[in-house]
Amino acid sequence: MPIYAYECARCGEAFETLVSSSNTDAPACPACGAAEVKRLLSAPTIGGGVKAATQRARSAAAKEGHFSNYKKSELKGKL
Repeated sequence: MPIYAYECARCGEAFETLVSSSNTDAPACPACGAAEVKRLLSAPTIGGGVKAATQRARSAAAKEGHFSNYKKSELKGKL
């Protein structure tokens, strides 16, 4: 399934979501719930693979402070 980027027309929140090819409805804004969202243009990812996806997931989770994104040596200092 491709990942599409959207921007909310009401609050301006930018977000990404997985969209199945059978689903033609635009997703609602996760910040305010508005249905008026605009799909943004983005560059295709060709051959990004697991390593790139893992890095993106870790970067996003690190912004939220999840422990799973720390190395074992860093985790010891956090607990």
